[in-house]
Amino acid sequence: MTEERVLSGPSGLPDDVLGTAVTVGSFDGVHRGHLVVLAQLVAYARAHDLASLLVTFDPHPLEVVNPAAAPPLLTVGNERLEVLAESGIDYVAVLPFTADLQRLAADEFVDQVLRERFRMRALLMGHDHGFGRNRSGDLGTMQALGATRGFAVEVIAPVATPSGRPVSSTAIRRAIAGGDLDHAAEGLGRPYAISGIVVHGDQRGRALGFRTLNVALPSSRKLLPPAGVYAVRVQTPRGPYGGMMNLGPRPTFGDDATTLEAHLFDVDGDFYGMPVRVDVIKWLRGTRQFDGPAALVAQLREDEVQARAALTPPGRPATLQGSPDQSPEGT
Repeated sequence: MTEERVLSGPSGLPDDVLGTAVTVGSFDGVHRGHLVVLAQLVAYARAHDLASLLVTFDPHPLEVVNPAAAPPLLTVGNERLEVLAESGIDYVAVLPFTADLQRLAADEFVDQVLRERFRMRALLMGHDHGFGRNRSGDLGTMQALGATRGFAVEVIAPVATPSGRPVSSTAIRRAIAGGDLDHAAEGLGRPYAISGIVVHGDQRGRALGFRTLNVALPSSRKLLPPAGVYAVRVQTPRGPYGGMMNLGPRPTFGDDATTLEAHLFDVDGDFYGMPVRVDVIKWLRGTRQFDGPAALVAQLREDEVQARAALTPPGRPATLQGSPDQSPEGT
């Protein structure tokens, strides 16, 4: 694909959008820091009669620039767009990150992409952010370009969590990979989530009295927490439900494949083919092999008690499981 083809074509903005306030970045995870940036972008755009626009990329730039160093992703597919939809921003432009785009110098990216294509009148960026070839478009470069091209440059201060920790996608990835869901949620501003479609399973859970939703795992680029059993909240087209999830292999049945199975509390019905989002709340235990189905069922009953307690607000008693019929159709 030639550079001309990468940069040509309509922006997707309505004709009556004459100017935009823009921020640029990968925004993987759309964490607490990203949300502060977007809130400031929205406020600035409204104050200056501009449309707010995030310019982001797919795939992650490192997958093209240095694939060996590309990190696993906090959000894949529509997960990132789902969070962005709640940010109040007017528009999101997802640019295919190609070798041609990578070769653009900072001034070329500003002129050909941000100004000509997306009608940029103001740029909001972090003090340590950079884009363009070799990340040459740092703050000083952008301020100099803004002075000659006639666009404003606003600097956004670093963001910390309520406990004072710096917010970054790297720190959140590290927390999730280590099973530290509390610190991951603190950085994200919400529980870590895994989205997928409910598919047919082997129906073992049904025979055990713990029917599950078998959720197809998303892209292999998605970062998964360690294998184990977790308390979860599952967002479905029918509403949210508490439950517990097994993520990883099923050694009791000799199955080494990594799968995601979620047992929902106090709900019945068929969820096959539906998109769901599994919010991972608390790690309960690691995956292990049991002597047989009876021992596994006894452990699952204990897991349910712990999961319900983890999902219950302080000061309220945990609810008891309904009848076996009050379970989703699934495994």
